[in-house]
Amino acid sequence: MVNPEFQTHVLPNGLRIIHAWMPREVTHCALVVNAGTRDEGEGEAGLAHFIEHVLFKGTQKRKAFHILNRMESVGGEINAYTTKEDTWITSSQRSKDTERAMELLADIAFQSVFPEAEMDKERDVILDEIAGVQDQPGDVIFESFEAGLYQGHPLAAPILGASESVKRLTRKQVQDFVSRHYRPDNMVLGVVGAVTWEAVLKWAERHFGAFSSGPKSAAAGRVAPKPAGVFAQTLPKGIHQVHHITGCVAPGGNSKDKLAMTVLANLLGGPAMNCRLNLNIREKHGMAYHIEANHVVYQDTGVFNVYFGTDARFHKRVEHLVRKELDVIQTKALGTRQLHDAKQQLLGQIALGHEHGATVLSGLAKTYLMYDRVETLDSLVQAIEALQASDLLEVANAWMTPESLSSLTFSTPS
Repeated sequence: MVNPEFQTHVLPNGLRIIHAWMPREVTHCALVVNAGTRDEGEGEAGLAHFIEHVLFKGTQKRKAFHILNRMESVGGEINAYTTKEDTWITSSQRSKDTERAMELLADIAFQSVFPEAEMDKERDVILDEIAGVQDQPGDVIFESFEAGLYQGHPLAAPILGASESVKRLTRKQVQDFVSRHYRPDNMVLGVVGAVTWEAVLKWAERHFGAFSSGPKSAAAGRVAPKPAGVFAQTLPKGIHQVHHITGCVAPGGNSKDKLAMTVLANLLGGPAMNCRLNLNIREKHGMAYHIEANHVVYQDTGVFNVYFGTDARFHKRVEHLVRKELDVIQTKALGTRQLHDAKQQLLGQIALGHEHGATVLSGLAKTYLMYDRVETLDSLVQAIEALQASDLLEVANAWMTPESLSSLTFSTPS
């Protein structure tokens, strides 16, 4: 696998730029802000996501309609999304329209005016979004589990916020958060597609160069989460099947154990139908409608979890089988063939993802934003290939011991 060639540059105002050439008709752009849910202060729950919505509602020179029409009129797309650690403003368009997209991203990020009337409309949209999520226990349980793992830390908060907090958010809070975090030196501009590096630099300087970062805010610093106690909680819900998560705090993006944990999670319950949990629980016993394992990676911490949905009568049996599979991972090293297959499966999944320019952009921009370095596809492949069975066994025993596992169950009415 060959990684697209990439270049980086830092403008005088601190904006980091990363570009990769890919011979595609469509070019993807992203302005990534190093600010998400974990950067919200007291009384700001849901604010990062709220801002993502209202960014599109008017700038100093455009109304909401003109913002959307700017890219749609040439068949392009503009969007945004919020995570617990960052906010993405993205565009996809034909390569010849890339400067148009970059100018619009700059306008939205640095010159939005947040009209009160538009904010009220988006508040109602978000309140509906929050209500809709509550009707999806298979989604809610992941946020609730992280809330237990990171109790007392901003990572415990849901991205959408709670209804009561969103109702109280003000225009001044929006402006203050933007002032603290929407700064060129707290962002990465990424471009992947069939546009030259020289053109990207010229357009970046033209449309982003005039914006200043100003003095750094003391409020911008992040605090790493402290270890929380292990918990086992069951919450009765008005649902027809049991939803369950077992998991623990796991390696973050800055940990040497990150890749080994990712391989383990993929081996146990990745997207392939031949993963261990699917074969040994769903296919063999027919006792889980859905089962998966995940390794969620944050900057300085992470989460490993196994999720399944099942009939109430099978719940304890499936939970026992999950724990049994986790015990095997900790006590029995993979054989040579098993290790080879586990690594090749993950590498194949990564390679397929890198066929898409948007996936390449996401990986390059994320690592550059968080760690001020670039994790190329080639370096990732080499690191995965270098993993040994003893590495996986060591990581499993360091992080996934029975004593470290918490659990959360959404149960059916008794």
